[in-house]
Amino acid sequence: MFARPNSQHSQVAYVTNDLNAAMAALKAEYGTPGFFELSNIQPGEDPAGRPILKVALAVVGGVEIELIEPVGDTASMFREILPDGDGLAIRFHHIATRIDGPIENWDAHVASLDLTRHPVVFEGAVGDMLRYIYTDERETLGHYIEHVWMSSELLAQMRVVVPAYPALEG
Repeated sequence: MFARPNSQHSQVAYVTNDLNAAMAALKAEYGTPGFFELSNIQPGEDPAGRPILKVALAVVGGVEIELIEPVGDTASMFREILPDGDGLAIRFHHIATRIDGPIENWDAHVASLDLTRHPVVFEGAVGDMLRYIYTDERETLGHYIEHVWMSSELLAQMRVVVPAYPALEG
């Protein structure tokens, strides 16, 4: 799962019940100065059965930190580990491995996975720019693994907008 050609650990992700409070907590407690915020659903876009997620990203020490707030009842996979009740909750959810290079590397990566033992529970794409699947590793590891591929253009755009600490050079 982890030792695959063109694959590297790239992210640690948490779910929260309050994105703004979680960003403030990471700033106060762990020194993460800022985040890039986005939603997986654009204004006016029909979610068409997809989960609605508010997301904040920062790169710390070369690893992306992702905070995810599931919106409403649309995202049970992300909401299921959050406790009921009031008060801020932040819970570990998944790690991500990014597949580098051309889309053929993505295809080879997915083909190399035993999807019977590592079932896909969520997947998506954005045109020719992004591919992702989440495999359910909770029985063995206690969490999901996101496998993600981005075009070189999208990866370059993300490196510009997602704050990095310390700042990335070049």
